[in-house]
Amino acid sequence: MIPQLFVESIDLGDGRSITIETGRLAKQADGSVVVRIGKTVILGTVVSSRKASPGIDFLPLTVDYREKFAAAGRFPGGFFKREARPSDSEVLTMRLVDRVLRPLFPSDYHAEVQVMIQLMSHDEEVMPDALAGLAASAALALSDIPFETLISEARVGRIDGKFIINPSRAQLELSDIDMMIGASTDSIAMVEGEMKEISEAEMLEAIKFAHEHIKNQIAAQERLQAAFGKKEVRTYETEKTDDAIYAKVKAAAYDKIYNIAKVGSAKHERSAAFDAVKEEVKALFTEEELAENGDLVSKYFYKTNKEAVRNVTLDLGTRLDGRKTTEIRPIWCEVDYLPSVHGSALFTRGETQALATATLGTSREANQIDSPSEQGEEKFYLHYNFPPFSTGEARPLRGTSRREVGHGNLAQRALKNMIPAENPYTIRVVSEVLESNGSSSMATVCAGTLALMDAGIQMIRPVSGIAMGLITDGDRFAVLSDILGDEDHLGDMDFKVTGTSVGITACQMDIKIDGLKYEIMEQALAQARDGRLHILGKLLETLAKPNADVKAHSPKIITRTIPGNFIGALIGPGGKVIQELQKATGTTIVINEVNDEGVIEILGTDPAGIEAVLAKIKSITFKPQMGEAYEVKVIKMLDFGAVVEYTSAPGNEVLLHVSELAWERTENVTDVVNMGDVFEVKYLGVDPKTKKEKVSRKALLQRPPREEKKE
Repeated sequence: MIPQLFVESIDLGDGRSITIETGRLAKQADGSVVVRIGKTVILGTVVSSRKASPGIDFLPLTVDYREKFAAAGRFPGGFFKREARPSDSEVLTMRLVDRVLRPLFPSDYHAEVQVMIQLMSHDEEVMPDALAGLAASAALALSDIPFETLISEARVGRIDGKFIINPSRAQLELSDIDMMIGASTDSIAMVEGEMKEISEAEMLEAIKFAHEHIKNQIAAQERLQAAFGKKEVRTYETEKTDDAIYAKVKAAAYDKIYNIAKVGSAKHERSAAFDAVKEEVKALFTEEELAENGDLVSKYFYKTNKEAVRNVTLDLGTRLDGRKTTEIRPIWCEVDYLPSVHGSALFTRGETQALATATLGTSREANQIDSPSEQGEEKFYLHYNFPPFSTGEARPLRGTSRREVGHGNLAQRALKNMIPAENPYTIRVVSEVLESNGSSSMATVCAGTLALMDAGIQMIRPVSGIAMGLITDGDRFAVLSDILGDEDHLGDMDFKVTGTSVGITACQMDIKIDGLKYEIMEQALAQARDGRLHILGKLLETLAKPNADVKAHSPKIITRTIPGNFIGALIGPGGKVIQELQKATGTTIVINEVNDEGVIEILGTDPAGIEAVLAKIKSITFKPQMGEAYEVKVIKMLDFGAVVEYTSAPGNEVLLHVSELAWERTENVTDVVNMGDVFEVKYLGVDPKTKKEKVSRKALLQRPPREEKKE
């Protein structure tokens, strides 16, 4: 018997609708839903352990998003033909959902939670990542897992000034905004996206537009929850507490921490001072007390530390390193730091440092994207590395982390629209974070801009970035420019904004509190613009404009287009012609067939080698025009004429028949021309009798007057 199905619909207002259903699939999960729009089908499930593992004092939440190749009627690539590790796009979707969900579980809930979202059927007109947050929240809504409030996510685009909710990939190509917003009914929780130099006011408009649609999606979840029957929230073992210990820790530590925080100090000095206070607090307890409640002492010390540090900023308007709320840390930059790379830059802001490199290549080096929901390539891409020594730590290296993927993607989106469309290179930027104490992703944007300019990439405009923070106690608030790592950890908001002198190019915002007012967001954006422009000024002091050309040791790239019927001649049998040409000239030659034409990319460091390739292409594609004169050279003598080669197109030969040498009768070819002679001939087209090309020397000579006949 087919079980009862519960379905709710969400009208998007443009003829499309999203349905959420439950009751048929994955019923052993704590909560499961199927989200549909068009031909897209997404399964969202959530399961949580009944009890926390011993010693766990955090929420072990895992958000997993996977796209099945069968969903698009495709086979996975690779030898085993099976979905393997998640792609970068899947990791980015996991992060989008995780960042909204994580703050909404009770702070004392430490049981393992696993949210799984799977694309089971794909529609080319639907971008499935925009539905992942809705699927996750709806599955939680139908479970008994403790969760503070329902949320959803939506993508917003804008074409010709009109906002579009959850646009297709084709629509995004025409859009100047691509933003993903996550929110509850009452407040925004997450914003991430890229823009084509929009204003702060336009960004707020886009967020508000998406928020209205998110409210409708949450209302549908509530209706589904009511129809299905809201489950009673499970009971769970809460954290142990002890008010007496908290009072003792706070009394001993608060003033000391406050006094350390208000002085202003460097990261390691400050950490050492806080650690010393912690040791003093622990000394107030016996070994037996620490053995029984040492975890509570540490927990309450952290809580006291957080409260004291936040109050210093709210009370005095100063920060841990002594800066005012709007003040940017000292900045210094250097370009051309690495002598052998195509472009490099070192950007240091306070205790955060990034070394970026730019590498130039052909379309062969483009980053290939092959997932069920997207196929294509990127000619500009950025990779971000965050080694443990950047924070003074020693920890195992276990491959690229989700954080590194996310931070690299943000920096890539910040810069990519400032690469001109006519740029012929594939560009890879790599950021090596060497020191980190606050927003290494924004340091990556700044270092990346300088590295591109140093490489000779003619950027439309340089890009800078800044991370903003927020501290509020409900009544008072302080927006912080250029936040430290501690301020990110102890604060209520992490808001990264990148842009040019004209407008915003990318953003990423995470809110850790409920009810963030739009007025605060507006102030944060205005303050971010001032900081962004200040940092941009520092970049331009280092390098005012892109270098006029690529470096001497960097590859130069020349593109040429030839008729499609000449591609085979340039490649040669088994690739012989192009391989020998690359070897002889020290170049890399890439041929792409586009619209029945061959687009040729020639990459090399030696101008002479590039010129030799161009000459060969010109030779292969040379086609003389009827009636035009061309310079030729005799390369072979025959009894009935001479074989000549066009000097402007070596390798192109044609027979100059003895009858076309001169107006006078020619008995011997050598009476008129000899090996190596250079002269001009006129191209007469294809001889209709012989079906061969015909040229004439005599056609360019003055015809002698005819002799009159004697009577």
